[in-house]
Amino acid sequence: MKYKILIVDDDENICELLRLYLEKEGYETVVANDGREAVEKANKTLPDLILLDIMLPKLDGWQVCREIRKTQETPIIMITAKGEVFDKILGLELGADDYVTKPFDTKEVVARVKAVLRRSNDKNKKQVDEVKYSKLRINITNYELEIDGKLIDTPPKELELIYHLANNPNRVYTRDQLLDEVWGFDYYGDSRTVDVHVKRLREKLENISSEWSLKTVWGVGYKFEVK
Repeated sequence: MKYKILIVDDDENICELLRLYLEKEGYETVVANDGREAVEKANKTLPDLILLDIMLPKLDGWQVCREIRKTQETPIIMITAKGEVFDKILGLELGADDYVTKPFDTKEVVARVKAVLRRSNDKNKKQVDEVKYSKLRINITNYELEIDGKLIDTPPKELELIYHLANNPNRVYTRDQLLDEVWGFDYYGDSRTVDVHVKRLREKLENISSEWSLKTVWGVGYKFEVK
């Protein structure tokens, strides 16, 4: 499943820049250039996160935030040229989850998107602490990997990696995405770390079931494929 990001800004160049960076990271994007269009597209496309400028035509960002909050708990990151503390506080009081001031570093915005999505998933999802497939059970609370009815000793990061992939079946992750989402944004290790962990997991999971498999998507990364 791809996360869908609604980008709202009346500056088309900023929208295009954010769109390119976010799609490069594997996100799906939708763009709106005024406040009314933003509310309409939020209701129609049900995005997973909204990047919302404040200074917009037709409805400003605060009004958009109020309208969206009437029906949705979608995470919102406010983006604006204004930097006053009052504006930040007002945005957060209206229900924004984070705040970025222009001019911004696009990589920082992407990092904040990832962080807010992670927090949102932790907060809103019922704690999905176990996933099950044919002959496979992964419990992240007790750090248990059960294969064909037997508990298998598994290092924590291996278990977190297979849990993350199996909890998002058929979604392709790049190595960098897995480093960010499993090892954490502050991890500075080599992306080959992911390859090593996948190799070890394959040794445990190979030929266990014909209904699922840990797949390499050449030139991209990995996915837990469910048939």
